[in-house]
Amino acid sequence: MRNPENMKGAKHFLFFLGHPAHFHLFRGTIENLKKEGHRITIFIKKKDILESLLKAARWEYINALPEGRRDGKWGIAIGVLKKNLKLLRFCLRERPYLMAGTSAEIAHIGFLLRIPSYVFSEDDYSVIKTFAQVTYPPAKHVVSPIGCDNGPWNKKTIRYNGYHKLAYLHPKQFQADKSIVQAYFDSHTPYFILRLAQLNAHHDDGASGISNEFMIKLIKLLEQFGRVYITSEREIPHDFASYTLKINPLHIHHLLAYASLYIGDSQSMAVEAAVLGTPNLRISSFSGKISVLEELEHTYQLTTGIHPREEDNILHTLERMLSDQDLQSKFADRRARMLREKIDVTAWLTNLFLKTAQ
Repeated sequence: MRNPENMKGAKHFLFFLGHPAHFHLFRGTIENLKKEGHRITIFIKKKDILESLLKAARWEYINALPEGRRDGKWGIAIGVLKKNLKLLRFCLRERPYLMAGTSAEIAHIGFLLRIPSYVFSEDDYSVIKTFAQVTYPPAKHVVSPIGCDNGPWNKKTIRYNGYHKLAYLHPKQFQADKSIVQAYFDSHTPYFILRLAQLNAHHDDGASGISNEFMIKLIKLLEQFGRVYITSEREIPHDFASYTLKINPLHIHHLLAYASLYIGDSQSMAVEAAVLGTPNLRISSFSGKISVLEELEHTYQLTTGIHPREEDNILHTLERMLSDQDLQSKFADRRARMLREKIDVTAWLTNLFLKTAQ
């Protein structure tokens, strides 16, 4: 990397992060751009543990909607308007060279002020129609994995042979540390991570996942084989408090890598488990609808998705996985194949932005 003090022509990059996974997606790239001497501004919207991650990493940021937003279409619309106004005021004053992220606001303000915007998405157009329709037309580029269908905007899509999650979970970017797990509990005893998503995003209208009633059945089955830890975006009944996983949010991927099994209704964490080679079962009404997860399931056999209404099928599949003594080695082999065929996404992203700055 070049010495920032000696670099001429340093550029100002603005990143707008809307989800904890997006912090991880851009983390390595942002660090690389900083080392090259470029100025970085980070905007965020309040979501789950995103602020906690930024504080743990000691990154400065601007919260575009510190009060959060209300659920529902009107709440989302008002929230977008407020974020647009705050971003507009900033960009009029500071004029960033380029904006990148996962939020509609960078496309809107970028188009208005003629600042190039790179919107990142790995969800198909059919899943996020409303978001795509208000974001993709004004965006300079959409950046997606190969195979992701962006509908009418496929022609403006920049594609790469990987997944968002490989930006931070590729072996060149991340090595799981068992000592971190050991600091929380005995890592030699089998344990399971149960993830509960909020399911209140713009694309989650009508979506369903794991109910509290079905969670009891899952826990009873899992506890026959090991310990259960719950990580949840939504509030859960007090009866489940003893299962809550309380950790430094930067450590979750170390725990996920050594888990015997991941079960959840979060698509994002299911992809993370898959690329780490952790056996996993996702319970979601999105099963069969997202290209990235379909590839991981049917090409690499690194995940299994079942609709929440198929409770008997879920329990039978889970029993089968828990009884398979070779499950871990099978997933390790499948992961190795996937990694041979995919790229180091952070290296690719860094190169993409550095080329624009030349």
